Amino acid sequence: MNFLSSTRHGRTLAVLLVSLATSSAQTPANIKPSPSGVEQIAAAAKSYAPEMVQQGKALFRKDCSFCHGRDAGGGETGPDLTRSKLVTADVDGDKIGPVVRNGRPDKGMPPFDCSDQEIASLVAFIHTQQINALASAGGRKGGGRKGVDVSDLQTGNAEAGKRYFEGAGGCATCHSPTGDLAGLASRYQGLELEEQMLYPKRAKQKISVTLASGEAVTGTLAYLDEFTVGLIDSTGSYRSWRMRDVQYKVDPALNTHVELFPKYTDADVHNLMAYLQTLR
Repeated sequence: MNFLSSTRHGRTLAVLLVSLATSSAQTPANIKPSPSGVEQIAAAAKSYAPEMVQQGKALFRKDCSFCHGRDAGGGETGPDLTRSKLVTADVDGDKIGPVVRNGRPDKGMPPFDCSDQEIASLVAFIHTQQINALASAGGRKGGGRKGVDVSDLQTGNAEAGKRYFEGAGGCATCHSPTGDLAGLASRYQGLELEEQMLYPKRAKQKISVTLASGEAVTGTLAYLDEFTVGLIDSTGSYRSWRMRDVQYKVDPALNTHVELFPKYTDADVHNLMAYLQTLR
């Protein structure tokens, strides 16, 4: 072995180790800190065009606000999206998009048929609301739900709502303003009334009974055993038949309401709400 060469390698290694040690000993003040989670979220939110945020805001308030609140801060039934881990982890809609399109049936959220542009605008609005909420809280993920502004529930046209109830909405197929809905607005007000309209957790099951003559009778299930099936029809009258004489199909009423979610327009919801408020 060449001793001189070995010595030079040793000196080189020593200099390298000293250099690394000196570098490691530098004060943190000389090192630029990496952005915090809040700063990263802020940077992402600021990248959205204002017009896209506004489009998302309009769509969110039409389809999402009755559960998640008008500002995404949480409603009576939906969580606060500004504090959502899923929203924080979302990149360009890769987490939010699938949830919107597939829904979360186990948690009462229906699927929504949104275009790529609509998803993008929703993502822009939700992320912008998240950074606004964090900024208001000084970077802390605290705060409480703002809920739904009740004034937003009182802007519809009752006559238009009645027409929707009796026609396109199909509500009169199962419900009657003089039957099961009589006095509804006296039992529920404001947001509670709208929740009963959109997502009636205690809704009775819908049943369709086909008689031997071919006539179909629909209503809410009132009685069912191995011998008899009974229902309350749209007039509030009870009717029953021997099981062996008819055919029947029971559909959970809640499913029917959930299936309407993507079909509602903003006007449908507010007009129907206005009409139901007259049922005292």
